[in-house]
Amino acid sequence: MLLSSKGLNPPLTDWKGRSAWILGASSGIGRATAEALYSQGARVIVSARDDAALKDFVLGRTGCLSVPLDVTNAGAVAAAAQAVFAHGGGVPDLILYCVGHYQAQRATQFDLPEMQRHLAVNYGGALHLLEAVLPMLLAAGRGHLSLVGSVAGYRGLPMSLAYGPTKAALNNLAENLYLDLHGLGLGVSIINPGFVETPLTAQNSFKMPALIRPDEAAQHMLRGWAEGRFEMNFPRRFTRWVRLMRCMPDAWYFSAVRRITGA
Repeated sequence: MLLSSKGLNPPLTDWKGRSAWILGASSGIGRATAEALYSQGARVIVSARDDAALKDFVLGRTGCLSVPLDVTNAGAVAAAAQAVFAHGGGVPDLILYCVGHYQAQRATQFDLPEMQRHLAVNYGGALHLLEAVLPMLLAAGRGHLSLVGSVAGYRGLPMSLAYGPTKAALNNLAENLYLDLHGLGLGVSIINPGFVETPLTAQNSFKMPALIRPDEAAQHMLRGWAEGRFEMNFPRRFTRWVRLMRCMPDAWYFSAVRRITGA
């Protein structure tokens, strides 16, 4: 029996008057979550490289702010954090790192620059964010950090040579952050979606089981924050099995993956 991660964080329920900074908000899960939080009454600050998409989001939405940035640039992230904290008059109630880069890769077509690009965007950008916001969150003694990982970070999967390790790193990072920050009043969560209809998954040529829309993913996340969860994975009809596969003996796991995927 798997134990629940409910109640490990202070619940984030009533969003009226609260603020959220979402990095990676130009499309997909990030954009859908920004829309969902705004509809619940939150003041939403959106960041991504796509300035036009951010401006489109804030248009007509009172209290929202567009802060374009490239997360691989540590200076840009630091400047963005200062702008975000100044806009809200203090720390946001939620900071969501939803930035992601994905390109399918196998070891037989090893591409070092692409491996490094995944590392810089998916993991290095999260470190730039932490360097920028942790001092201010610790000084305030409140706030919630949420990282978007993936079930691809649970164990190795075909075509995920570049992507999977960066998501595994985010899972480990979130666990360490929770251990260090929970007793200091800060919330930490990790989000591990299955397949979601986004520009990233649109690259996949294979059938994606239990594929869901970004707005469905956003609702799963809002419920998870409201329940104080540390980890969220969804849709459960798919992710519960992937999660259980972490406990399989290696020989069973590799055999099952080859059988299911044909790899």
